[in-house]
Amino acid sequence: MSDGLRVAREGALLTLAFDRPSRRNAITGAMYDTLAAALRDSDGDDSIRVVLLHGSADAFTAGNDLEDFMRAPPSGEDAPVFRFLVAMSRALKPIVAAVHGPAVGIGTTMLLHSDLVYAADDARFQLPFVSLGVVPEFASSYLLPLVAGHARAAELLLLGEPFTAKQAHECGIVTRVLPAAEVLPAARAAAAKLAALPSKSVRLTKALMKAPHAAAVQAQLQVEGRHFREMLREPAAREALAAFLEKRRPVFDPETS
Repeated sequence: MSDGLRVAREGALLTLAFDRPSRRNAITGAMYDTLAAALRDSDGDDSIRVVLLHGSADAFTAGNDLEDFMRAPPSGEDAPVFRFLVAMSRALKPIVAAVHGPAVGIGTTMLLHSDLVYAADDARFQLPFVSLGVVPEFASSYLLPLVAGHARAAELLLLGEPFTAKQAHECGIVTRVLPAAEVLPAARAAAAKLAALPSKSVRLTKALMKAPHAAAVQAQLQVEGRHFREMLREPAAREALAAFLEKRRPVFDPETS
């Protein structure tokens, strides 16, 4: 278990909870390592039937912890974040997510790999990759146009502006929008229902739904990851990340960005 992430077993339910309130649950490399290991372990443990993923009452996750990210940027496919991407995208057990507050960057893209997503009516989502001088990750450049259509996906990925839980539901990212107090109970109730069903039927139904796009998702993970790592070294990304940490507006050089 890493600081900032709570891992708990409750019968057939594995709960993964972001718990870094001082950083709005921003994810570090150590947290990615723990998430990846927990998901891989759940695949091999027949006693685990469902995974529940949630944050706190005021934040799902603000995405990558950029200070931690800049200290140890992903340099290859063995980076902690990439191990998490692969583990979640290939997870065998159903994943139920409960979202409150901000879900930024990977906090939104990971929902595309969840099976049921319950979001608070005041939750806010954002995909700010382009404005940070990089490209989308987690195969979101493939999955979001698939579920939302090209026009809506282009608006969310290219402009990178915040959007509401209602918009996330309309785009197919969220299963249901509920008052904040009802979100985690609804997610837990859905997880309990899944855990009570025949486990082989649940696993095979998930696998059958994922199968038509599985190869394309894995291929897109690889392509996005290569571009992402390359672009981190370019001036636009360095300026955008520095500006974010210094709490100022980035200034891009039109000759290099």
